[in-house]
Amino acid sequence: MTISLTNDAGGTREGTKASGTGGSGGRPALWRLADFRRLWIGDTVSQAGTAVTLLALPLLAIGTLGATPFEAGLLVMCEYLGFLLIGLPAGAWVDRMRRRRVMIVGDLGRAALLGSLPAAAWLDVLTLPQLYAVAFGMSICTAFFDVAYQSHLPQLVDGTRLVEANVALEATRTIAAAGGPGAGGALVGALTAPVAIVVDAVSFLVSALCLSRIRRADAKPEPRPEVPLRVEIAEGLHFVFGNPLLRALTLTSAISNLFGTIGAAMLLVLLAGELGLSPLLCGLVFTVEAVSGFIGSLLTMRIAARLGQGRAMCASVIASGVLWLAAVPLFHEDWRFAVAAVLQGLGWTAFMTFKITSVAFRQQLCPAPLLGRMTATFRFVVWGSMPLGALIGGVLGEYFGARTALWTGALGELLAVLPLLLSPLRTARELPR
Repeated sequence: MTISLTNDAGGTREGTKASGTGGSGGRPALWRLADFRRLWIGDTVSQAGTAVTLLALPLLAIGTLGATPFEAGLLVMCEYLGFLLIGLPAGAWVDRMRRRRVMIVGDLGRAALLGSLPAAAWLDVLTLPQLYAVAFGMSICTAFFDVAYQSHLPQLVDGTRLVEANVALEATRTIAAAGGPGAGGALVGALTAPVAIVVDAVSFLVSALCLSRIRRADAKPEPRPEVPLRVEIAEGLHFVFGNPLLRALTLTSAISNLFGTIGAAMLLVLLAGELGLSPLLCGLVFTVEAVSGFIGSLLTMRIAARLGQGRAMCASVIASGVLWLAAVPLFHEDWRFAVAAVLQGLGWTAFMTFKITSVAFRQQLCPAPLLGRMTATFRFVVWGSMPLGALIGGVLGEYFGARTALWTGALGELLAVLPLLLSPLRTARELPR
């Protein structure tokens, strides 16, 4: 399931000082912008560690603690519950705070939460309730981090380069994610899941260190007249749902995440539980997804230029849904497993065009003072649908089998394109600013 506007004069000045160029029109390459590079490295390291935990946490529940399909679904639900419970006020709060400070605190909080799991395992006191509590706490920290992260990026990068910056970030995230699940599978198989989780805890500490070295002033938002929190939340909701284009993007993302999580919550239950595949093979599925997503991120700008941004997003959602649907019947413990993994990966290749283009568009369209609330509103609706999807997936897996949950999720993914097709985006070549 996964950033602008402009306060970029400082970013341009920093880029001018950098030696050499690599961007269009003689502009410096993004990696030469020191503050963006620190954000880039910190996020990449953190994403690599998270990719390890993506596999290690559910395997800890399924393999070590013997979780049932329903209990595994509850774990996935807790991983996203924070976005549903505090997603909306988080945006208003972040708009009142120094955004980089919020990110650093979020990283340190996630490191501490994850560090508690191997400690409990080594003391032989680890339980499913603790796993649920850690997953929920992680979702709270991530809710604040992601809102602040997407709102802070426009301060580091020139507004005309937001798509380029998002492509760069998404590409390196998928590179990091490509090795993460495979490494996670190897670590779980060789050293146990708690040791693999230590890797992720350390990655959040490294991310916090990189963010703390950004030189650009972490400006405190300008004081505003005292406005009740509910009024600020309402402003974010009105901005997102009052704009037909933003409304279509939000609904498409929410439907995709809802049904995607129904299937994703039961994927490891099917692979590790029902099919009995090794942790290494389970990790291979996620590695193929990540490599395919990286390829998709590289193709995004080319596809958008050829089809037009609006039509490219529609085609992206349709193609990914069809590919994911085709993969479901092929997950078996023989040669069909390889075909299923490839089809699953190609679905992510297709979906990246929608994911990257829609994020950049939301940033371009939103006024700076509303960035936090816009991002929080989007996350509340889109990520808030994921706990519900995980719960539905857990119930379906418990009573009808994991594969039934995957079928339900894949079929539902095909519905996600409807909001786009019913909006002006279906024929748009260029998205308005």
